[in-house]
This record gives sequence, C-alpha cells and structure tokens, in this order.
Amino acid sequence: MFAPEGPTFRELAVQALSSVERGYDLLAPKFDRTPFRTPEVVLGPVVRELRELGPFAAGLDLCCGTGAGMEVLRRVCRERVTGVDVSAGMLAVGRARAPEAERDGTGPRLEWVRADARALPFGPAFDVVVSFGAFGHFLPRARPGLFAQVGSVLRPGGRFVFPVLAPARPGSPLYWALWGFDAAMRVRNALWRPPFVMYYRGFRLAEVRAELVRAGFAVELRALPELGRRPDGSPRCRLVVATRMGAPAD
Repeated sequence: MFAPEGPTFRELAVQALSSVERGYDLLAPKFDRTPFRTPEVVLGPVVRELRELGPFAAGLDLCCGTGAGMEVLRRVCRERVTGVDVSAGMLAVGRARAPEAERDGTGPRLEWVRADARALPFGPAFDVVVSFGAFGHFLPRARPGLFAQVGSVLRPGGRFVFPVLAPARPGSPLYWALWGFDAAMRVRNALWRPPFVMYYRGFRLAEVRAELVRAGFAVELRALPELGRRPDGSPRCRLVVATRMGAPAD
C-alpha cells in the first residue's frame, strides 16, 4: 500500500499521536506516496462529470492537502482555483509541486490558503467546491456547520461536488478493517490529547443528503460507472452534486 519512499511505521505512529494539523504537517513531504492521496481512477471520472456541469470561472478545493482536487479544478475552471487546508505543510508541498503551466500563467490562477474549513475566509466567490477524502476529519455534529460554510462561499446555483464510496459489505475484510481502525481511533482519542479526528464509517449517504438539503442545497446523485458496481448492481461510487439554491434553512 505504501511506496518504498513513503512514511515509515514510526513516522505514521508519531503522526497518529499528534493533532490533525501537526500530523499532516509531518506527513506532508511523503503524503503523495501513501494510499491516502485520492487516485486518478477516482479523479478522472469526477473531471468528466464536472465538464458536463461546467464550465466554471472559480473553484475551491476544500481540505485540499497537496492538491489532487486542485488538479481536477484546473481542468474545468477558467479563471481561478483556490485550495484551502489547515495544514501549512500540505499547502507548501502542493504549492511547490504545482504544474509549470500554472506557474507560467497559462492556466487558471492558483491560490493556496491556510484556514479551517469550518470558518472559511471567503464570500460567495466560487462556482464550484470539491472535496476528496476529507469528511472523516469531521464528526457528524460538525457537518451542518461545514455544509453551511460551503453554501456561504458558493454563488447562487454553484455546485458542491464530492465522491462517496459505497459502504463495505458487512462481514467483509474491508468492513472489519474499517471497523477496527475506527475502534482504535476512539480508544486513542479517549486516552491521548490532542485528539486526532479520522473516522471512516460515520459518513452515511442518506444522512449527508438530508443535511445538505437542510443547508439549502438541492442534491443529485450520479453513478461513476468507471469504478464498477457491487454484486447487487448498485454503484461502487457515487458523485454527490449539491446545488446551492438559496439561504440555508433554519
């Protein structure tokens, strides 16, 4: 799962015993050589769907890390692409690895902003917001506020777009691996400070869809056929396309 140049077990252990911000600062130089970076097999289909929904003038990558989502937005936005993340280390790596064409001014303007996703320092300046692999860092009680923040930075009719993998089949090896990870994280956070919030099994599509509607979005689900189907015929991955319709509901 990890490339030879990736983090060592000791480095991962130190990260896991740090805060989220400090942990990702430590991991940043080797993050792109871990399985935590969203792979092109997921990014490519999202680009295809966004091209159908766009074009867009300005896009925001929420919890951008080293910039996988910014590369997606670079392909579909004409004027400006902004990445926001709480980790200065991840932002520094992403900025250093930005394609030469972007630095030469031939693509949309790139911006890298350090901020908490729960307190975004923008007005309604974006046509599309994307996020990849970040929602495990937010407890369920934090999601309504997070979605309200996203709505506040989107222009009316703007889109909030992110992929959601189907849940692991109960009893499968992946199911028990994720269950074990979440259980270990709960024990770690009960015994150690500062907490490191990262849970894989709390992001349930039905709940998330209802929360987005309450935050003022109209929600559409799109299958990503390139990622295949489960034995029951349902998609292995869906793309959530949430359109900002107006002010969030009370």
